[in-house]
Amino acid sequence: MKGISTDLKILLGSAVVAVVLFFLAIVISVNNYQWGILPMDFAVAAAGVFFIPYGVYDRIRMRRIKKIEEKFPDFLRDVAESSRFGMTLAEAIVTASGGRYGVLSAEIKKMAAQISWGVPVNQALEMFKERVGTPLVVRMVSIIQKANEAGGNVSDVLHMVSRAAKEVQNMQKEKEIQMSSYTIVLVIAYFVFVITIIILNTNFFPRMMEMGQAFGSALETAGASASLSFGINVELIPTIQFLLIVGALIHGVGDGIMAGVMKDGRLQTGTLFAGGLVVAGYVLLRMANAV
Repeated sequence: MKGISTDLKILLGSAVVAVVLFFLAIVISVNNYQWGILPMDFAVAAAGVFFIPYGVYDRIRMRRIKKIEEKFPDFLRDVAESSRFGMTLAEAIVTASGGRYGVLSAEIKKMAAQISWGVPVNQALEMFKERVGTPLVVRMVSIIQKANEAGGNVSDVLHMVSRAAKEVQNMQKEKEIQMSSYTIVLVIAYFVFVITIIILNTNFFPRMMEMGQAFGSALETAGASASLSFGINVELIPTIQFLLIVGALIHGVGDGIMAGVMKDGRLQTGTLFAGGLVVAGYVLLRMANAV
């Protein structure tokens, strides 16, 4: 597994477990085992195992990235202030490394230690950029490296880069706040759909079947066909109920992916929403005896 990214490892592991659970669902369905567990239970568990672990991992990773990128402009500002007192970029980085920058502090101190040991500042910045690896840090460090190579007043560049990073972060926060309302609407719409299916499967369709059976008995007594009830074949109702449940699960995956994309423009965010909606929707259906 060496050389494979953590993302792919988690996806492959989840996929293997999901395939096993889905296979169990097929075995139970074909052999009609009576374990008190429905084949659909294993199928939904397979979907949850496939989506949720990767979604949780991605959520933790993105939180770390956000914490790093929130503190990075503060570090740049402190380096710029130190540069104004006549320090070189290397000296300013070493001086500013004593500040508190959350999860970024350890990487900054490592970079400062490398500079103190005689590593050229651009090389130390390059190693820092590779270790941290977040999109914002990579862009901003690249600009600082170019400015340092060109010479001149690096302090002004650092101030400009710090302000630009803050503006980008503020724009991202505003966008997330604006799009969160659409995400909430999608989640609410999904649960309304699930509740509608619960009402249909637990009240409407069972009554239709009862009426159909009563009407069929009356037709049999009269010598007519008992297969129709008000123009509807009651034998198809269980199939319709099953298709509605499958539709709800597919709906959950689609709404979850869409909710993630609306939240921050990333499909990866949608995996946690998709797994959560599918499992939560199915649990509601199971509790209401609609499955």
